[in-house]
Amino acid sequence: MSALEKLRGRGAELADLSCVEMLLSWDQLVMMPGEGAAGRAQQLASLARLTHERATARALGEWLEELDGAQLEDLDRDIVRLARRDWERARRVSEELAADLAQARAEGQESWQRARANDDFDAFVPALQRNVELARAYGECVAGEGESAYEALLGDYDFGLRTHELRRIFGALAEALPPLVERARVSSPRRTLEVPVAAQQAAVADTLRRLGVDEASWRVDVSAHPFTAWMGRRDTRLTTRYSDGDVESLLSSLHEYGHALYERQIDPVLERTNLGGGTSMSIHESQSKLWENHVARSPAFAEVLAAELGAGGFPIAPAELHSALVGVEPGPIRVSADPLTYPLHIVLRFELELALIGGELAVSELPAAWREGMRRLLGVEVPSDALGCLQDVHWGAGSFGYFPSYALGCLIAAQLWEAMEKEIGPREEDLRRGEVAPIQRWLAEHVHRHGRRLDTIELVEQASGRGLEIEPFLRYVTPLAER
Repeated sequence: MSALEKLRGRGAELADLSCVEMLLSWDQLVMMPGEGAAGRAQQLASLARLTHERATARALGEWLEELDGAQLEDLDRDIVRLARRDWERARRVSEELAADLAQARAEGQESWQRARANDDFDAFVPALQRNVELARAYGECVAGEGESAYEALLGDYDFGLRTHELRRIFGALAEALPPLVERARVSSPRRTLEVPVAAQQAAVADTLRRLGVDEASWRVDVSAHPFTAWMGRRDTRLTTRYSDGDVESLLSSLHEYGHALYERQIDPVLERTNLGGGTSMSIHESQSKLWENHVARSPAFAEVLAAELGAGGFPIAPAELHSALVGVEPGPIRVSADPLTYPLHIVLRFELELALIGGELAVSELPAAWREGMRRLLGVEVPSDALGCLQDVHWGAGSFGYFPSYALGCLIAAQLWEAMEKEIGPREEDLRRGEVAPIQRWLAEHVHRHGRRLDTIELVEQASGRGLEIEPFLRYVTPLAER
C-alpha cells in the first residue's frame, strides 16, 4: 500500500472510532441507566486511549513525511493537509492526559446532572475543578507559538479563531444589544402559551417529518439538554425536551435538525475521511440557528407550526404563535432565550470561561460571578444555581472554548440567510407552504458539501462574499425591538 492509501485507511479507522465515541455518549445521555455512569466513564477512557494511540502513531508521521511535496489531486491534498494539522496537534497530548480528559468528562456530566437536579453547586465543584485543570493542561500542551491555553482550546472547535477577535466581536454585541433589549421590553414583550406536551409532541413529529425526518435513518428522543449525534450518513439522532406551557420544543427540534442536516449533506466522497464532518462548531451552530431563527421564528412558517399544533389538539392563530416565538424578555435560561438576548448569554459564558482557564476566577467564585454578569448584561436576577451556572452541560463535559460558537453561529446564520435570499429570492412564500427544499439545496451547495475542506472564516467568505460581520444579525434582531 502507498503512504496515501495507509493514511486514508487510518483516517477511516479514526472516523469509525469517533462514531463509536458519539454512540456511547448518546446512549449515556438518552438511554443509559444512571448507575452505569462509572462503567461508561471507564469505557470512554479506554476508547480515548485507543483513539489517541492511532491518531499519534509514529507511522502516521512517517506517511505524512513521505507525502511531503507529493503531487496530489485536490481532495487528497486536503486530506493530507488536515491529517498533518490534526497529527501535529494530537501528538502534543500524552495518552494519559487524553484518557484522563475522557474519564473526567464522563464523570463530570453525571455529576452535573445530579447537581443540577438538586440545585447543589457545591456537589459539582470537585468535578468542575478537575475539568478546568485538565482543560488548562490540555490547552497548554497544544498551544502554538504566541497562543494562550484558552486560545488553544478554541482551536478544537473553530480552528484559526483568535481571542482578541472574539473580544472585539463580543464587545460590539455587548454594546449594541442592551439598548435594543430595553426598547423591546416595551414594544415586543414575550407572550406565554399554555401548550400541552401532547400537542407539542405531535407538532414536532409532524414538522420534522415535513422536513424529511423518517424512521428509517433518524431517531428523535428526549434528553435533559437537546443535542444531535450522527453515526454515519444514514444514522442521525436528535433530541428535544418538552414542558407544559411552553413552545421551546418547536424551536429546539428545528435547531437540532439544522445540525443533523449539515452532517447528512456533506459530500459523500468525504465519508470516512478526516474531511467528512462539519468544519467547526461556529458553522455547525450557524446551521442550527438558521433553522431556529430564520425558519422556525419566521411569521410565514408560524402558519405551518400553528397548523401542526392545531392538528395536535391546540388551535392557535399563527400571529399569536409567532408573537410567542419572537417576543423579547430577558431571562436566566440560555436555551429559552429570545433571539435578541441570546448572544448576551454567550458573552457572559465567554468572559467566565476565559477567566476560569486563565486562573483569574476560582471555581468556587463562579455562582457570584455569574449573577453579577447576568445583572450587568441582561438586567436579570438569577434565582438559583440550577437556573444559573448549572444550567448548561458543557463545562461538566469539559467543553471549554465551545460557547463562543453559539453567538458566532447567530451572526453567521444571519449573514448566510441574507446571501441566500439575495441569490434565490425571499423565502416567505415557500415557508408559508412549508416548502424548504430550496433552502436545503442552497445550504448543501454553499456550506454543507465542503465538510472540513474550508475553515470557518474561509467558508463564510466563500458562501457570502464577505468576512464575518455583525451587521446582518443586527438587521435581523432590530425589528424585534420595534414590533
